[in-house]
Amino acid sequence: MITTRRAAVVVAALLAVVAGALPAASTAAAATTADGPTARPAPKVELVLDVSGSMKTRDIDGQSRMSAAKQAFNDVIDAVPEEVELGIRTLGADYPGEDKARGCKDTRQLYPVGPIDRTEAKTAVATLSPTGWTPIGPALLGAADDLDGDEGGSRRIVLISDGEDTCGPLDPCEVAREIAAKGVDLVIDTLGLVPNAKIRQQLSCIAEATGGTYTAVQHKEDLSDKVKQLVDRAADPVVTPVPVEGAAACADAPKIEPGLYTDRQPLGTHRWYRVDVLPGQELRASVSVAADRPLADDYGVLLRAVTAHGRELVRGSEAGSGRTDVISSGLRHPEREREDADTDKPAATPVCLEVSNSFAPASAKAADASAPGMPLELTVDVVDGPSDASDTAAFGLGRGWWLLGVLVLAGFLGGLIFGWLSRWRFAVWRTH
Repeated sequence: MITTRRAAVVVAALLAVVAGALPAASTAAAATTADGPTARPAPKVELVLDVSGSMKTRDIDGQSRMSAAKQAFNDVIDAVPEEVELGIRTLGADYPGEDKARGCKDTRQLYPVGPIDRTEAKTAVATLSPTGWTPIGPALLGAADDLDGDEGGSRRIVLISDGEDTCGPLDPCEVAREIAAKGVDLVIDTLGLVPNAKIRQQLSCIAEATGGTYTAVQHKEDLSDKVKQLVDRAADPVVTPVPVEGAAACADAPKIEPGLYTDRQPLGTHRWYRVDVLPGQELRASVSVAADRPLADDYGVLLRAVTAHGRELVRGSEAGSGRTDVISSGLRHPEREREDADTDKPAATPVCLEVSNSFAPASAKAADASAPGMPLELTVDVVDGPSDASDTAAFGLGRGWWLLGVLVLAGFLGGLIFGWLSRWRFAVWRTH
């Protein structure tokens, strides 16, 4: 009897604790929902695949372009982030005839944009066979409608094609401009499977109109890696680069503020930009140049910061060997405090950033290899200068003088020690 009463008391106490905790938990959850950040809309990506008759051509690692594209899609489907909603649209996949009016309407959504069912998506891709025309313009309009919505979030179209649009006068470049003019947060990236000048020009124009990128891809693994990179990028916060045109000399360089900028740089040329840096601030800059066409091996990108009078402050460089489609470099430059400066309104120091490259066309026959220029992204930031003396930039190592002095001193001391040891060993040898 005593045991029964004790059990009843324990159960009653537990029920009371749970009853008291439930309202508190509900209140906490409500507060989190009310006060916490709202959920970010899911990023959406639609892959648009050219399934026209030319995709039968076997010139990608011994396989047809279609087979390489299918394998790339399967790799992407396996690796797509859980938070990304993916869709697939085709062009030229259904109508094999000669009627242009029908062939230019041949685009459809193969897999709807949404949470990915990997098995179902792969099955849909497996059914594709190179068939018809190349209606790129209508396919882009259809993809934009597929991604349309009022919930916000980043939206991205990835177009993979091996040819020009065959359905004029609907110019796909004008279609991309119309999409961009609507002010929607939609970026179009293009991948070309054939290193043809006309194809590159059209696909580059489509990408540039919406702030996207164009890449020429001629290997199966490169295609898979690039598509996966673009899908992953959709999950990142969207920052639209600001177009800017760099000058040919420091004196004519456009003034830019901290931010992300995009430009085009012809092969083997220089581009100049100007940034104002206050005393006590540090300039941080980086540049990335996309190899969007076949290039000769062994190239490099140089980023320099110089004064308005041409004195070099710091430089960063990077070299490549044809194994990457993007090459980047960066630098840091601290502007020292000036003792005689007006503390209320200190004068800013103009710093010129020079971007140069040593790209060369892969073939001497590529007469138009320099046009359009290579896609360039420049990131500029100005922050408070380092206050910790352990920061190497605070000692001016970015300028190179301290490091040079240390190396000279080390070499001098090393030479003295080596000479003394050599004389000592020679004296010992003569004594014995």
